[in-house]
Amino acid sequence: MTDYDVLRVFCGPGGGYGNELGVVRDGSVIPERSDRQAMAAKLGFSETVFVDDPERGVIDIYTPTLRLPFAGHPCVGAAWLLDVPELVTPAGVVGARLDGEFSWIEARAEWVPPRTLRRYATAAEVEALDVPPPGEWIYAWAWEDEAGGRVRARGFPGRGDGVEEDEAAGAAALLLTDRLGRALNIAQGAGSQILTAPQPGGWVEVGGRVFLER
Repeated sequence: MTDYDVLRVFCGPGGGYGNELGVVRDGSVIPERSDRQAMAAKLGFSETVFVDDPERGVIDIYTPTLRLPFAGHPCVGAAWLLDVPELVTPAGVVGARLDGEFSWIEARAEWVPPRTLRRYATAAEVEALDVPPPGEWIYAWAWEDEAGGRVRARGFPGRGDGVEEDEAAGAAALLLTDRLGRALNIAQGAGSQILTAPQPGGWVEVGGRVFLER
């Protein structure tokens, strides 16, 4: 098996939870897309990143079943690991910065694959949800404190690839921020935290804590 790092992205304030991410720092060892897809499937993380140029930040992102032009937590994790000012993805150039304990990216809502943003009346309703059947990527959310911009959310990819719930879905958080037009502090999954903020020109910043697991 090719060497890879495992990060946890969008960790909670105490450093726990977050979404696991596999990162192959030397993508040149697996140049073929079919082989990358096979490795991503074998690892079984919600996403795996292959770094094709660490100095320029060129990356390639895969779920266990498909290649993604852009994804949130892989970009946040790769930005932290590579410590570069930008990432180059098939969707476009993603701005990146580190700010204290948070790693931030800047991207556009139109880069995100389709997601259904489903609002619920209370955070308790979101927490009580069962995993829906496959077929639709659902981001379930509710206000915890609307005035303070605090949101409770859960992400259900619905791909039927074994990832029933996405612990911390940065791209979906980006879409929600773009729709609401305001900064958000999102508690997602079992204990992850995602921060977001709309920027001029249709850009959205997404940030969180990243830890090297192994």
